[in-house]
Amino acid sequence: MLNCFAHATLCAPGRISQCMNRVVLALAMSAALLFSQQPKKPAAAPPEQPEEALIKVDVDLVSILYSVRNKSGGLVPNLGKDDFTIFEDGKQQTIRNFARETDLPLTIGLLIDVSRSQENLIGVERQAASQFFSQVLRQKDMAFLISFGSEAELLQDSTSSATMLKNAMNDLRVNTTFTGIAGMPGPVPTSRLKGTILFDAVYLAANDKLKREVGRKVIVIISDGVDVGSNYDIKQAIEMAQKADAIIYSVEYVDERGYGMLGGGGGAGTLRRMSEETGGRMYRVDRKHTLHQIFEDIQNEMRSQYAIAYTPVNSSRDGAFRRIEVKVANKDMKVQARKGYYATANSGQ
Repeated sequence: MLNCFAHATLCAPGRISQCMNRVVLALAMSAALLFSQQPKKPAAAPPEQPEEALIKVDVDLVSILYSVRNKSGGLVPNLGKDDFTIFEDGKQQTIRNFARETDLPLTIGLLIDVSRSQENLIGVERQAASQFFSQVLRQKDMAFLISFGSEAELLQDSTSSATMLKNAMNDLRVNTTFTGIAGMPGPVPTSRLKGTILFDAVYLAANDKLKREVGRKVIVIISDGVDVGSNYDIKQAIEMAQKADAIIYSVEYVDERGYGMLGGGGGAGTLRRMSEETGGRMYRVDRKHTLHQIFEDIQNEMRSQYAIAYTPVNSSRDGAFRRIEVKVANKDMKVQARKGYYATANSGQ
């Protein structure tokens, strides 16, 4: 763009305008003469467009993607429209559209914590995530990879290639900044860690990568859940994920050795809140649940979702947060859906 403007200013405007005026006048006279010699043809009537080809889009529709689980935690994929009721701010809404969505295009953002406390886990994360992408990505699906420690780095932009994502996993490296005694920089990492920007990474993934995407959007976080030094707080991170219509699945993966004698972790509440507020789930890697098994469960849930769309009774677009509750008729089942949306001018999903 800058080069184009630079070239445009090189012209001498006085002489060029005089020459161009003469050329334009000559061309106009020639065109008029040629047109007057051509026989006039009757204007063709515009082709009739079949009624079914006209597409009407209701921008006021609010769409909710959600899943249902039974008492034992198993997914329930075979319910119908009449099994559900939906409420906005306590008022029942009329369901306009309903579908079991298993094949909508999917965009996944994988966010991996590479702070010092996660150093011993990177190898397992690399292997499990590579297998996950190989299994979950279909023809129209996309995924991107972000690592975060003291900085957030986009290691692989959106792609449908599991191979490219796997290659990007090789770039996972510990990313942290140390401070020495009294907060002064020190050459030996013997003091506290400075910065694990979990909230910033979620905010950036939602705002920069997912907000303008269509279809289903998912953020998968692998972290101990501890945030130190983000510019955004947890509320802002959740809000941006909700505005991007993105579901957060979080995986608490803690290496006790990474915290030394002081112990560590403690971020389960943070991860759980981000997931539940956006309609996702929090998992924990332990002896009974490996990272591979968790990825498989996330994959199954993403392919067993429902979609409901409704036009809100409250039609004002005042930017306020509207709380949503989806209820299922069977009391032994539990709906997993985002808690609400922001009623902005473009919030019809």
